[in-house]
Amino acid sequence: MKIKKKIVLIGMMGSGKSTIGALLSKKMNRKFIDVDNKIETIEKKTISQIFRLEGEKYFRKIELETILSLLNSKDSELVLSLGGGAFLDEKIKKNIKNNSLSFWLNWKPSTIIKRIRKSSKRPLIQGLTDQEIEKMMLDRNKHYARSNFKIDCDNHKKNEIVDKILSKLKENEIKSQN
Repeated sequence: MKIKKKIVLIGMMGSGKSTIGALLSKKMNRKFIDVDNKIETIEKKTISQIFRLEGEKYFRKIELETILSLLNSKDSELVLSLGGGAFLDEKIKKNIKNNSLSFWLNWKPSTIIKRIRKSSKRPLIQGLTDQEIEKMMLDRNKHYARSNFKIDCDNHKKNEIVDKILSKLKENEIKSQN
């Protein structure tokens, strides 16, 4: 498989984008970049610290600049993992749709809530009820649904999810050749 586009993983926080991205990049022999980790390196602060000290607006500005820089880089051999809110930005969404292949890692709300409930690393859910997190998730799903591919992840192991992505890539490559 010789895909000339960047692969972008999107989805709710806790959906496994970083883990799946690392595994996928290994199988595809591509460089993997977790955008949140890159931002933390650039800012020399955790995402939680950035939210607390600088605010969400500042974070979204840095996130936008970082993602657009990566998406517009000459290196097409990338697998990118975006933060849960990044794909809500219209500039990011449009750039990804035009120049990359996006995969939405979709989970049932109950699974995501169980995975993120106790995390102190996720500033947007601090103090929210399970119902509020589910509402956030359902609102975001409307955006995620505009990805190129939806991967239903519940009841699948990590490697099975990676294999589902590779299968979709292969199908897409065959379609584009015809």
